[in-house]
Amino acid sequence: MTHPANSPSSSNDDSDTNPNSTENVCKDTPLTFRDLALSESVQQAVSKSGYESPSSIQAAVIPFLLDGRDVIGQAQTGTGKTAAFALPALSRIDPSKSAVQVLVLAPTRELALQVSKSFSTYGSCMKGLSVLPIYGGQDYEPQLRQLRRGVQVVVGTPGRVIDHIKRGTLSVKSLDCLVLDEADEMLNMGFLEDVQFVLDQTPSETQIALFSATLPEPIRRIAKKHLKNPETIQIKQRTMTAASIRQRALYVTPRQKPELLMRLLEAEQTDGVIVFAKTKESTTTLADELTRSGYAAAALNGDMPQGLRERTVQKLKSGDLNILVATDVAARGLDVSRISHVINYDAPHDNESYVHRIGRTGRAGRSGEAILLLSKGQTGRLKAIERLTRQSIEIVHPPSTAEINKKRVDGFKERIRETIAEKDVTFFKQMINEYAETSGHSVEMVAAALADMAQNGRPLLLKDVPKAKRVKERSAKRDFDNSYESDRPSNRRSSRGAPVREGMQRFRVEVGHVDGLKPGNLVGAIANEAGIEGRCIGPINIETHYSTVDLPEGMPNDIFQTLRRTWVVGKQLEIRGFDDRKSHDGGSSHKGKRKPFSKNGGAKRFAKGAAGEAGAKFRKKKKNKKKAEKAFAK
Repeated sequence: MTHPANSPSSSNDDSDTNPNSTENVCKDTPLTFRDLALSESVQQAVSKSGYESPSSIQAAVIPFLLDGRDVIGQAQTGTGKTAAFALPALSRIDPSKSAVQVLVLAPTRELALQVSKSFSTYGSCMKGLSVLPIYGGQDYEPQLRQLRRGVQVVVGTPGRVIDHIKRGTLSVKSLDCLVLDEADEMLNMGFLEDVQFVLDQTPSETQIALFSATLPEPIRRIAKKHLKNPETIQIKQRTMTAASIRQRALYVTPRQKPELLMRLLEAEQTDGVIVFAKTKESTTTLADELTRSGYAAAALNGDMPQGLRERTVQKLKSGDLNILVATDVAARGLDVSRISHVINYDAPHDNESYVHRIGRTGRAGRSGEAILLLSKGQTGRLKAIERLTRQSIEIVHPPSTAEINKKRVDGFKERIRETIAEKDVTFFKQMINEYAETSGHSVEMVAAALADMAQNGRPLLLKDVPKAKRVKERSAKRDFDNSYESDRPSNRRSSRGAPVREGMQRFRVEVGHVDGLKPGNLVGAIANEAGIEGRCIGPINIETHYSTVDLPEGMPNDIFQTLRRTWVVGKQLEIRGFDDRKSHDGGSSHKGKRKPFSKNGGAKRFAKGAAGEAGAKFRKKKKNKKKAEKAFAK
């Protein structure tokens, strides 16, 4: 049976996971945990935790798991799915038996620790219950000791679980329930074969619960092979992100990112903050910059020892740390209720990662803020994220100098008020009056000198950065984000009817006026994706349904293919050679041929000229990207 739970509808319909399913819509009812047939010890733990009403996924899934049925639960992060499988699994456990009865597979160490903690919390009233998290990066000996003593619940990452199974230190012969948590993420991280291995070792009568935000075909195949007539529960939502999260985006050039981040942290009313960066190296660099600026910040990445990672997260929870600069993998499964802001310093590598990132805020019924920093060439990425989440992202201006200065002045005044209200300053008052009398300076002048001393030489007010002379007056947002505009010629002519300059070739791209294309969009995309500098990009002509652009002749195939796949204003460029005689504005079936990359033709000019530098930069960028991806995979 496929049961869409009692939340708003979604455009994703995965009911065909069970071909014999029929849809039953659960009605909104004032359900409480007491209405569910959970064991008394679990009910007590839930009550102690302060929970009264189950979430949609909990209300829908728990009855089937209590009945011993296999279940597929499709829900986004932050919907309460951990309790949805932990509560019924604990209700069916026999604590008197020391064998492993419940095994949960999680894609990351952080999620494994989070799920393990939830099992311990919900099982706190069960005498004799033992829960063990096992994951890579931790010493084997503590895990082996606890496994020898006997545990009922094991929560682990696939690799370490397989190690223990092969060593014979973890037996799954007595397993009553196997949970695959965030199955799609395990697929994305390359754990599919590991999951398949564990499933093959599991007794055929074991109950299986599979939870996933999406159900791609490989996950469906696993469900079809290993789950027995599963109940499919879909938590349908109008949006993939919580309504309590305000989403904003700002356009910024790479060199302005550090300054903008500092402005955001100063202008926003923050509690805990997670700043997402692409690479492990950039997390440490950025965390060091923030620390030097006076912020309580630290990095969180896969290169850090597990013990240090755990201590760092604990500091964030306790308030000893306010800013975490993290990679996607390191922050996966991170559950810290005080996170008020998620700042995407670097755009995520895919749109789904954006959803997981901002899911770190707006938890436990709180509101949250998500901010995305984008370059001008990433407008297509913004549109794609909006299509995926079915929510619009507000484009906002960077905090202005006036706003920052007002906040600084208000903060300074607030520190004065707090000091007067909370501390005895009588001695200093007398000393200042005495000094004013003997020096001849007014009390106000003495107070001003003390205020300057309190700044330790740092200016209280922020100054505007001088603008380049050749940049025309623009709006506040564009003034902050005009560095690329000022670096390229402002008199870019239309290519309509103009001859192609020697050493250049005219190309057609499948975006035009109807798509909202501007010359800057196209220049930014070509410069960012292909590494071709603005000075090497010729005239641009934007027609209704397509556009043309002149680029260096003899373009290498790797750059050409990258540009074909590049997205601008929500569409792929589909670049190809342009022929004035065959092209027309309606978008014909004409397929222009680009000039071959021959040994004696444009290739030599490309290799020798400025565009040759672009090709070299592109290949270096591509090589560095592959290295980063390999490091990320490790």
